Amino acid sequence: MQKKKASADELIALISQGIEDVKGNNIILLDLREIENTVCDYFIICNGTSNTQVNAIVSSIQKKVSKTIHDKPWHVEGEDNAEWVLMDYVNVVVHVFQKHIREFYDIEGLWGDAKFIEIKSSINQ
Repeated sequence: MQKKKASADELIALISQGIEDVKGNNIILLDLREIENTVCDYFIICNGTSNTQVNAIVSSIQKKVSKTIHDKPWHVEGEDNAEWVLMDYVNVVVHVFQKHIREFYDIEGLWGDAKFIEIKSSINQ
């Protein structure tokens, strides 16, 4: 049986749900498609309050995506210290930060030309 390739929209929705399931904060989607020479089409950026929560967010995303569309990240980096974990789903790259690390690196500022979409959480923050 051949695996059906999920659309980017479906993958983004599943990743967002995975983040919300464990109360990840400040979920932002950066649309990079209009920018030349980017490594992917989208960044999803969020943060947790501790390395425990960052790891919980990463685990939740992996479980949600794997269970629903049978996909897994091509590469995951940063799980050891869980200050900044990068999950590469090829067209969608997820950055899960601890809040102070997110502020320090300011990925949103570096990609200021990207189209920003704030993902409204169903959880009150």
